Amino acid sequence: MSKDCTIQDVFHRFYSSFESTHDISPAQRKAAYHIMNCKTGAFGVNVSVCEDCGCRSVHYNSCRDRCCPMCQEFPKEKWVDARREDVLDAPYFHVVFTVPEELNPIIYSNQKFLYTALYHAASDTLSELAADNKYLGTDIGYICILHTWGSTMNFHPHIHAIVLGGGLDVKNHWKDNGKDFFFRLRRSPKRFVENIWLNLSSSGKMTDLNFIDQLLLTKTTILSRNC
Repeated sequence: MSKDCTIQDVFHRFYSSFESTHDISPAQRKAAYHIMNCKTGAFGVNVSVCEDCGCRSVHYNSCRDRCCPMCQEFPKEKWVDARREDVLDAPYFHVVFTVPEELNPIIYSNQKFLYTALYHAASDTLSELAADNKYLGTDIGYICILHTWGSTMNFHPHIHAIVLGGGLDVKNHWKDNGKDFFFRLRRSPKRFVENIWLNLSSSGKMTDLNFIDQLLLTKTTILSRNC
C-alpha cells in the first residue's frame, strides 16, 4: 500500500475477509459499511453552481457516522477546541477506571446497558468523593470518555476522565489540593464498585450479582496522574 493509503482503503481491501472469519455485531457491520462508502456517492451528492459562470461542482455526501475517520476528523477537532475554551487555570488530573477482564463477555453481550452503568459509576464516584469533606468538600467538573479497546486493540472497556482538581465549596470559595489528587486511590475502587453494583442491581437486568460483585471487589482499579 502507498503512504497515502486511508482507513477507507484498508476496509475496502481487508474487511470482506475479516468479516468471514470474525463474529461481527450489527453495529460494527453498520459502521464498516459507512466507512467504506463515505464520500463515494453511496449517500447521495450535493451540487454547487456558480451564479456567474455556471460552473458546477459535485460533492459526495459523508456518512456522518461517529466512528468514521473520513468525515468526523473536523467535528472532533471542533469539539477539542471547544473544550480548550473550558479549561480553568487550575490543576487537572487524568483518571482511569477499569474493571476485571473476566467481565468482558458479560459487558460485550450487554454493551448499551453496561457502558451506561460504567459511566454513571465513574461519575458518581468522582462527585461523591469530591463532595466529601474528608477529601475536598467541593463540587467539581470532569469529562468522562469510554474506551472499548486496549493498547493491543483487544476488547478492554474502561473509562478515562479528565478531572478538575478543585472546585467551589458551599461558601463559593475555591478549594484544591495543589498537585495532589483529592482522594486516595487505594480506597476509591470500593466506592466505584458500590456504584457499579447499585446501577446493576437497580436495573433488575443482571441476575448473578454475587459473582460480579466478588470480581469487582478484587480486581477493579483506578489510576490517576497529573495532566
